[in-house]
Amino acid sequence: MSTLLQLRDLEVEAGGRRLLALPSIVLRAGECTALVGESGSGKSLTVQSLLALLPHGLDARGSLTFDGRDIALGSTAHRALAGRGLAWVPQDPLASLHPLKRIGAQLVETLRVVRGLAKADASVEARTLLDRVQVPDATSALRRYPHEFSGGQRQRIAIALALATRPRVLVADEPTSALDARIARDILHLLDTLRRDDSLAVLLVSHDLPLVAAHAQQVLVLRRGEVVEQGDARDVLTQPQHPDTRELVASESLDVDASATRRNDAASDVVLEARCLRLRYPGATRDALDGVDLVLHRGEALALVGESGSGKSSLGRALLRLTRGAQGEVRLHHDGRVVDLLNLTPRALREVRRAIGVVFQDPYASLDPRMRVLDLVTEPLRLHGMGDAKAMRERAAALLHDVGLDASMLDRHPHQFSGGQRQRIAIARALANDPALLLCDEAVSALDAHHRLSILNLLDRLKRERQLSLLFITHDLASATHLAERIAVMEQGRIVETGATRDVLAAPTHPHTQALLGARPAIAR
Repeated sequence: MSTLLQLRDLEVEAGGRRLLALPSIVLRAGECTALVGESGSGKSLTVQSLLALLPHGLDARGSLTFDGRDIALGSTAHRALAGRGLAWVPQDPLASLHPLKRIGAQLVETLRVVRGLAKADASVEARTLLDRVQVPDATSALRRYPHEFSGGQRQRIAIALALATRPRVLVADEPTSALDARIARDILHLLDTLRRDDSLAVLLVSHDLPLVAAHAQQVLVLRRGEVVEQGDARDVLTQPQHPDTRELVASESLDVDASATRRNDAASDVVLEARCLRLRYPGATRDALDGVDLVLHRGEALALVGESGSGKSSLGRALLRLTRGAQGEVRLHHDGRVVDLLNLTPRALREVRRAIGVVFQDPYASLDPRMRVLDLVTEPLRLHGMGDAKAMRERAAALLHDVGLDASMLDRHPHQFSGGQRQRIAIARALANDPALLLCDEAVSALDAHHRLSILNLLDRLKRERQLSLLFITHDLASATHLAERIAVMEQGRIVETGATRDVLAAPTHPHTQALLGARPAIAR
């Protein structure tokens, strides 16, 4: 295979401090090279250097050869490569697509500006691109807005935008981190097809090692800004030589027996129950929730799993009464009372919500970047008028300690922390009111294997120490297996299978559960 791009002796510095040092990255036509490592290892800095998008204050040195031509890093010629010879598929397509422009308009604009096509020709090419990336009903899709598509469809649209410039090299930056196993597999299969058909060189940045093993030919393992191991992807990930690589692979192999076999001695005490819960969004043709029954006990973790669009997040919002139109019953058992959340007055609901904590998927979005950690963690206390400034600071320090952080961090801001640390701060905030129920909505999906395992162990410890009832919404069966005593599988707004986690995953009876298990690749040994 011919070499399309080679990046040699890359160094990135900030204020004289070296952040990244990579001897060589070689991208070949028709081949996928993966860049893996935990958060903070230097993956993003590598991508930003390659795309000439380093933030102000960071300096890059090294040599770049593209299609046989030597190009100075950071030069005008280097910047001209981005979006043309060198295309980028971002991690979050919803953030990168213009929310107020139809998909067709965004594709046509790119085609006209970059390739100089006439409007009519650009419209035809836009439909062809959507067909290539297998977006259903391309003609209709061109007239729709980004929010009208599922996560997997938005990622296909982002790939179509990248392909619009006819690139030679495609940089896919965590393209599957927020997707369920089946859709992630489909996206990587699509990239495989495009790579072979167009002789693309693909740089896949990912923390999902099984997907890397299944789809990449070469891999580089980064640790603290340096390459600790590289070579054939299957060899490196099945027979890792460096201790850091072995640690990454071990973190990916979550221990089934650690939690799935534990008994819940307090299982007789019901904390939350839903009966015949239904929800249909305005303008929808089918129910988002179709007669869901659910029971959660004290001190128990229940994993709610399913593909994107199965109704998991809709169920979470309905249980918390964060969406209108839900019908049925949602009973919360707390302080010797039983209340139906769907029939409470706003004032009564506000009081009851003190018993419920929520941890969202993306701590980058859920933590206000302008607020200090102290203010973020104590926000629930201020909302409910609980304690003076001194008491709240002491409470915040204790909460940070509980989630494995130091009280000295209270006066920092979110941008000064890693993704895993931010999620710990979000968990501390959710625990501020000492809730009986903790709802985690895809709380570990954006984290690498090491940090994901760390957060799962933290949640497990907090659940046991505080006798928390934990509703863990996820598309990751490995995480569900590690944390939850029971599992409920959702499909098209219904719970199609439920039971002890180990029993359901060892011998699934419903075809959808079987399909979910079959969609997740494993690192072959």
